[in-house]
Amino acid sequence: MTNPMADGRRADSARRRERVLTALDALLRNNQDITVSGLARAARVDRTFLYRHRDLLERVHAAATAPPQEGRISAVSRVAMQTDLANALERNSRLSSGVRQLEKRLSAMLGEAAWTESGLGAATDIDQLQRRITMLDQELVATRGQLDERTEELEAARAAHRELTRALNQRA
Repeated sequence: MTNPMADGRRADSARRRERVLTALDALLRNNQDITVSGLARAARVDRTFLYRHRDLLERVHAAATAPPQEGRISAVSRVAMQTDLANALERNSRLSSGVRQLEKRLSAMLGEAAWTESGLGAATDIDQLQRRITMLDQELVATRGQLDERTEELEAARAAHRELTRALNQRA
């Protein structure tokens, strides 16, 4: 006599076991890190299933600690490769930023050269004269400021002189 419940349970256990072995092979082929949780997730079984079946658990631990096979990348070299990739991406973005800045400068210089060659821009001597006018305007503003300060000082000195003269005249 066969017990249908026991037979169903054995069949379910065999299917799970096959999924675990298939997932373990896939993780090994894809050079992925092998952990009990990761394997259970990939095989769609509970972790306790792996802990209840010692032979499967031993295979997982053996695969996780085995030296890298030909074509398999260790966890350390995977981390090193990921770090190298991150550094390369950062360098790439820095270089791209530098290229954009250089392109902007080149565009500005070419635009200015085209503007000057077309005759639409002001002649260089006019540009120099306009710069000189701007400089002289700034000097004029500064000189006027100094003049205003000295005028105020002179008015203050005159007022003090008047007060002193008035005080001397009143004493005499």
